[in-house]
Amino acid sequence: MKNKKTLRDRGKIKLSKYFQKFEKGDRVAVIKEPSLNPKFPKKLQGRSGIIENKRGNSYLVRINDLNKQKGYIIHPVHLKKLKNQK
Repeated sequence: MKNKKTLRDRGKIKLSKYFQKFEKGDRVAVIKEPSLNPKFPKKLQGRSGIIENKRGNSYLVRINDLNKQKGYIIHPVHLKKLKNQK
């Protein structure tokens, strides 16, 4: 888990990452952006899920928590698209 950014990158957010688009059914990994929200839940860090739909500027992501599916609304700056494995 990455707690700190390098000195050059501290406080900066890449605009391409902030405005990235996802489609329904895309697999994503949840990776927190430390310069944006310090109250990000630690249990979501590193988890992967599937995009269900869009809610405003954020996305509803379905994540398996043990044997239950849970939905989280996450801003796209905290998401990273994964390659589809067939």
